[in-house]
Amino acid sequence: MRFWLKDSERRPDPLPARTDARKAYFAGSAAWLVALILVVVFAEPLAVAGLGWWLWCAILGLGLGLVGLAWVQFRRR
Repeated sequence: MRFWLKDSERRPDPLPARTDARKAYFAGSAAWLVALILVVVFAEPLAVAGLGWWLWCAILGLGLGLVGLAWVQFRRR
């Protein structure tokens, strides 16, 4: 096995794979929405346990997911 090939021996680089990142952003945003709903339902026990910051974490995760989804949609145009 050689670690270096001459340019004449190299195969051409493959074409970049086309992906649809919208599905990943949508799935992540949906997961953060579920987390947000659960945190809102169990807000009082979480606050007593000192985990009230989970609400803001879920809000931020959902917001960043939606921003990412909008950015991917903007880039597709």
